[in-house]
Amino acid sequence: MKFCATYRVPHGNWRQVLQTFSSLTPEERADVGEGVALIGRWHDMSSRRGVVILESDDAAAVQRFIGRRNSHMDIDLAPVLEERWAAGSATGRVSI
Repeated sequence: MKFCATYRVPHGNWRQVLQTFSSLTPEERADVGEGVALIGRWHDMSSRRGVVILESDDAAAVQRFIGRRNSHMDIDLAPVLEERWAAGSATGRVSI
């Protein structure tokens, strides 16, 4: 299952988040925890917002990853469906 996490960094936390994130190695930034795959991350630096797409069969593992970040930013997390599954759920037919 895929998950979409959207985040917003409050202005007062911005400098600390930038310093922490920029000090991580590429390997540390890619570490989303066991059982979770990082599909992609996109950041809007000017508005201090972004989105992360994760994939996992273990919702608890996704929550553990999010828990590493949520003390510094506001994060909304939701399971999401690919278009073919979303369309199928609306019509009762799933195209594969």
